[in-house]
Amino acid sequence: MKSCLSVDQIRTMLRSKGLQVTSQRVALCRFVLCEADHPTVDTVKLWAEENDVQVSQATVYNTLNMLVDAGLMKVFRFPHSDRMVYDNNVHHHHHLLDEETNHILDLEPGQVNFYAGLSKEWDISEVAVFVRAKRRSSKMDTARQNI
Repeated sequence: MKSCLSVDQIRTMLRSKGLQVTSQRVALCRFVLCEADHPTVDTVKLWAEENDVQVSQATVYNTLNMLVDAGLMKVFRFPHSDRMVYDNNVHHHHHLLDEETNHILDLEPGQVNFYAGLSKEWDISEVAVFVRAKRRSSKMDTARQNI
């Protein structure tokens, strides 16, 4: 589990953003800000159901969008899915999609080399790279498959 804010810190954060504090909102915030890894509305709703947090789909949407509006999360629409994906890493970074598992991993800017080749009339405001990849199997994995 990622390091996380305490329940009291989450309450304080919500209040500091002018947001109403409810037990459901605190529970959702703890999950999406501390435990979840690139969740969708569906994964947050499923987590809530599995953890006896009584919330509607609309409450999940509203809470996630509230966190985006407050600058605590980012929202993306990746090319591999029509769903919105939420990210609690609000620092500039890129993403890698493991094509075998559909798991999304964060890539630090230094892990990606990018050259735009644009003329000097353009000032680039942001570069967001989305990498699709499959893990290479090791020689030992290949040998085991041939047995």
